[in-house]
Amino acid sequence: MAVASEVPAIVLDGRRIAEETEADIRRRVESLKSRSGGATPILATILVGDDPSSATYVRMKGNACRRVGMDSLAIEMPQDTTTGQLLARIHELNSNPDVHGILLQHPVPSQIDERACFDAIALEKDVDGVTCLGYGRMAMGESAYGSATPAGIMRLLQAYSIPLEGKHAVVLGRSPILGKPMAAMLLNANCTVTVCHSRTRHLQEFVGQADIVIGAVGRPEFIPGHWIKDGAVVVDAGYHEGGVGDIELASVISRASAYTPVPGGVGPMTINTLILQTLLAGEAKWGSA
Repeated sequence: MAVASEVPAIVLDGRRIAEETEADIRRRVESLKSRSGGATPILATILVGDDPSSATYVRMKGNACRRVGMDSLAIEMPQDTTTGQLLARIHELNSNPDVHGILLQHPVPSQIDERACFDAIALEKDVDGVTCLGYGRMAMGESAYGSATPAGIMRLLQAYSIPLEGKHAVVLGRSPILGKPMAAMLLNANCTVTVCHSRTRHLQEFVGQADIVIGAVGRPEFIPGHWIKDGAVVVDAGYHEGGVGDIELASVISRASAYTPVPGGVGPMTINTLILQTLLAGEAKWGSA
């Protein structure tokens, strides 16, 4: 029978870490401006269609840029945009020396080949870490910007000195911009990694073995809290209506060694990582302090 831990769980407070990082980014942006003649890193965001949630996310990213003294270039394209039209716009941004990062908001309308458009983004401007080339380089330990959400999770774990080497991490989810790069990043950090998904047989057994559980399957409270063993680190990358994630947190908080709250855990780190990587792209051009 599961029992509560005598040591309170560490709350992996992504909001706090993101705020602290923003203060450092602001300082670095000011330093960069002094070396670039007043220029600042620019993140171009592309929104195709009229999905209100996507519009909200894009607006949040623009606001985050402004908070740290960076600029954003908001590009809105109509619902009936074709793959060719979107590719043409991405190529324009690739060629624009004033743009340092490009973000194509997911999802795009169904008539568009999203993967082709993601992969058209130049590697040095792929600050959201969505290209196949960027993923491959990251997985091989080469220089590339990591996919923003898993990279944000790794930064959050590092900020709280969560030990990773030799731990068994179970990643629930296999999406190309979350589950798969998450598994590669954990493997690069010397974890033993098991990737599961909604069709995994005997899922409870895998989850029960995990020292680190990453919920990234995209279904509300898909993972019952009682599946998770005492002392595990619980990272919930989901967010759904009603303020719940992919993991049923209520019954595991008292037993976990550390966990991300929902909201306030992974979400703030995603946008923060995107902004940080845009800064790094600017520093790659003008040099770091």
